[in-house]
Amino acid sequence: MRLPVIFTLQAAWLSLCQTMQHYQSTWGHYDMCKSQVYTEEGLTWDYMACQPESADMTKFLKVTLDPPNITCGDPPETYCALENPYMCNNECDAATEELAHPPELMFDNEGRNPTTFWQSTSWRKHPKPLLVNITISWNKTIELTDDIVITFESGRPEQMMLEKSLDYGRTWQPYQFYATDCLDAFTMEPKTVLDLSQNTLLDIICTEDYSRGYVWKNDKMVRFEIKDRFALFAGPKLHNMASLYGQLDTTKNLRDFFTVTDLRLRLLRPATGATGVDENNLSRYFYAISDIKVNGRCKCNLHANSCIYDKEKLSCECEHNTTGPDCGRCKRNYQGRAWSPGSYLPIPKGTANICVPNNIVPVIRQNVSSLGVANRNQARVCDNELQRCQNGGVCLNNLRCQCPAGFSGLLCEKPRCENEAGGCGDPDSGQAALSPTAALSLLLPPALALTPLLLGDVHWPTLL
Repeated sequence: MRLPVIFTLQAAWLSLCQTMQHYQSTWGHYDMCKSQVYTEEGLTWDYMACQPESADMTKFLKVTLDPPNITCGDPPETYCALENPYMCNNECDAATEELAHPPELMFDNEGRNPTTFWQSTSWRKHPKPLLVNITISWNKTIELTDDIVITFESGRPEQMMLEKSLDYGRTWQPYQFYATDCLDAFTMEPKTVLDLSQNTLLDIICTEDYSRGYVWKNDKMVRFEIKDRFALFAGPKLHNMASLYGQLDTTKNLRDFFTVTDLRLRLLRPATGATGVDENNLSRYFYAISDIKVNGRCKCNLHANSCIYDKEKLSCECEHNTTGPDCGRCKRNYQGRAWSPGSYLPIPKGTANICVPNNIVPVIRQNVSSLGVANRNQARVCDNELQRCQNGGVCLNNLRCQCPAGFSGLLCEKPRCENEAGGCGDPDSGQAALSPTAALSLLLPPALALTPLLLGDVHWPTLL
């Protein structure tokens, strides 16, 4: 008898594990904004929080260099290799396509041979600093979803900064500092992202991981680690995304930390190699970047699952009766309550917080101080404050209550036995008949149950 039981339990456990694994890998996308469901009232919409898929955001950016004439090739110039001052056969000429290194080559498709890259002028004005600002703009709010990776074709800079803007470049704040010596360059103790904790995740650090050592031939990349920061909440392999989404949902500063409209790379000192600056051969010192990767998604406040690029501008395709580039306001005639962003919670569908038509407001019609409730069969907007679903019912998108078995009505205030032949007083019904006082206490929130007030009917169209 034990073998069949063991096999049955094992099969059940495997089935449960497969279900959990499938759930874990798919629930976190929030890729649907609504779905049609059947209820007692018929076919209706079930609204959910939603967001666009993560994408390569370098396809939609605008890049600006400061100073504007910092790109090599005008006039033509010959460069020497950093590791070999006698190898001076690299020419840059802006007038010749094969020899030009314009900024758009930082964002072209990699894999070509020879590698394409942007290149600055050489450090011919040494000891004056060779300073370059590379500004990347989207004219749209972006949520970062993966590491920012900059690949240098020259040696990695000895000093640089990554900055972010949340207001389209009007103001800037540091994201991370990079240096061969953080104390000397920025008077900051060197740290790595592994030194951060949940409590210090928002700290701005200086790292020496991507600058120290003359190894540029083998390691050309500089990173700003997004996923390592996510892992502080979601675990090393990002398996517990529910925890991360919960934190993003409830901590505005955390969500803003991963949100940008612009990024700025400030190159402060080029690689100089192991021997320092050779003033007799300054053509060895310059910046060259072959690739910049930025993955993210349009910020749509969880009110859209797609983002379009039209006329060189990104904008969300808003759902939930919202509008605006970020779905940041309610559409006209859908301002029955204040706009609110969607919520990741509860997992897995979140809360849509849709905008409702202007005529979905309580209309005061009848005094019920006599404990009578009129027109109870008309539609009512539920919420989690004054008009709560009763008897364990759940308010769906502030539009209707989903009632448990045994109850019906707009706020789940009516036992189903009322509609049975013998009524709720029938011994077979399992429930006693409700008195008028009990009926009113079910309909009203506890704070108002004993207070004479006016209830009104709410008229609203079916939202399909």
